[in-house]
Amino acid sequence: MKNTHLESAAQKSTWNTHEIVYTAVLAAVVFAVTLVRVPLFGSKLHFANAVCLVSGLLLGPVPGGLAAGIGSGLFDAWSGYDPVQCAITVVSKFLMAYVCGKIAFSADSDARSPVRNGVACVTGAWLYVALYMLKTYVYQRFVYGYPPETVWVAMAGKFPASAINAVTAMVAAPIFYAALRPALSRTGQLQKIHASRSAGI
Repeated sequence: MKNTHLESAAQKSTWNTHEIVYTAVLAAVVFAVTLVRVPLFGSKLHFANAVCLVSGLLLGPVPGGLAAGIGSGLFDAWSGYDPVQCAITVVSKFLMAYVCGKIAFSADSDARSPVRNGVACVTGAWLYVALYMLKTYVYQRFVYGYPPETVWVAMAGKFPASAINAVTAMVAAPIFYAALRPALSRTGQLQKIHASRSAGI
């Protein structure tokens, strides 16, 4: 009995180590990818949202959400945004990856269903668009004090780029994941990341 408890503790410790490392690595990747932006329709086109979704597919809801939120929040802080906007970014990006991971892992301990992963990415990407539009409305209407008609014009101007980013993310993320998954599985990294789910921890 004693040895069983020791093995369980060691397994949990190993899983936590891999989870922390991959969360940190993906947070850094999210930050780096967000640096590459192309101006489009008054906003920016980028692949950061795709990496956020990949974080959810690889790590699951909470660690994937943390990687997405921390990486994006650090970018906003580095770019000089105020603490409130940084916090909003952390929460919204976390929720995007969290929902993606929650759906992807809803039926098993390993996100291996292409159809479910596709649904997860679509849901996560459009959730972020909704949150971004809500943030735009609140800031334009209540922080800056613009009249409603001006607010709707501003939202309409931001929506095309947001929609393009969402479509880009929901298409690219499953492709990135499908490319990464075999390599991580062959080296045993994927199994180590998901060890806690397989062990029921």
